[in-house]
Amino acid sequence: MKIIEVKTRPTALIEQLLAVWEGAVKATHRFLSAEEIAAIKQYVPQALLEVPHLIVVENDEQVPVGFMGITNQHLEMLFIAREEEGKGLGKALINYGLEKYAVNDLAVNEQNPQAKGFYEHMEFATYKRTEQDEQGNPYPLLYMRKV
Repeated sequence: MKIIEVKTRPTALIEQLLAVWEGAVKATHRFLSAEEIAAIKQYVPQALLEVPHLIVVENDEQVPVGFMGITNQHLEMLFIAREEEGKGLGKALINYGLEKYAVNDLAVNEQNPQAKGFYEHMEFATYKRTEQDEQGNPYPLLYMRKV
């Protein structure tokens, strides 16, 4: 495993990260329909290009198997390839974000209890809940801060 802060974002990398995103979302965001995932997927490449800090974790074959995006001290996104779950990659990324960027807050879908539990394990606590996501969809968000 190797953690890399991406400086350039070639199309091939964005496509690899999009595949990681899609696999992770299909596995963990069971509240989304296939159509909703397909619609959201259209916006992911732009988000990957625009997030100020894009950090990728590669496997031993130098293939991206996870990533996170950080804006200021806010964790914008964190996704791990389904086949790599449970290997400590998410924890390694969070610890990198804590050390290098002093990440102190994030938002997570309430309907994704696996992610919520992970962030609680990483010592984040909910301080606010909304009925809708940031796009106005009926998916409650939990806003969490590092305790």
